[in-house]
Amino acid sequence: AADGRDRTSPAFRLIAQELEQQVLSGELAVGSVLPGELSLAKRFNVSRPTIREAIRLLEQLGLIRREKGRNKLTVTAPSNKEIGERIRTAFLLQETTFEQLWEVMSAIEPMCAAVAASKANDRDLGALADNLVRTEAALDDPERLVALDIEFHNLVAAATGNSALRLSRDTVGELFYPAFNQVIRRLNAGARLLFAHRKIFEALQAHNAADARAWMEKHIGDFQRGCDLANLDFNAPIGGPMAEIA
Repeated sequence: AADGRDRTSPAFRLIAQELEQQVLSGELAVGSVLPGELSLAKRFNVSRPTIREAIRLLEQLGLIRREKGRNKLTVTAPSNKEIGERIRTAFLLQETTFEQLWEVMSAIEPMCAAVAASKANDRDLGALADNLVRTEAALDDPERLVALDIEFHNLVAAATGNSALRLSRDTVGELFYPAFNQVIRRLNAGARLLFAHRKIFEALQAHNAADARAWMEKHIGDFQRGCDLANLDFNAPIGGPMAEIA
């Protein structure tokens, strides 16, 4: 079709695509109320059950919300969590490997650090400083340490003020953490992690983008070496079992 839609798709999918396009174009503005089922059924000349299927699909995409206890449907923007879940599903189905994710992280993480160095405010720096205190207290607790590392990198990404960078980093990072969890548990790498985080924080605090990027690059490179030392299979798909220590 000229508009790129597959006219052989079921009617409910075509209707969902039409409504999605109206949301993306602004014809249906975020916050506006979606017309009722009967109105939509008449407009598209289909049954109400077909409209319900289209609405269900739009709800799954995060484009509309049903108010609790009411039938009113409101147009919404998908949350980062919803978008991230869809991206993660695609990565899993495409059998993306840990090596491929690491290549993406190697590009995104240093960029986040550099951008954050120029944009981080007192609130961002305060949250990072608090994270460092809690990380130091958790060096003997691998599970807690992994959670705090995820938080640290998420805070750096948030400090960029760039939603696209943050979404990309958060999604890739979460998929990569099964490997990171094993590195922490097997190599007792908490002290090295904390040292790198402190250096990154100091660079952010000084608004030194070059140092922030350089220390993040070292940190990510150190992580890859840790995976090698732990004998983790970087060619393994992220959805499969990680290689055991030889």
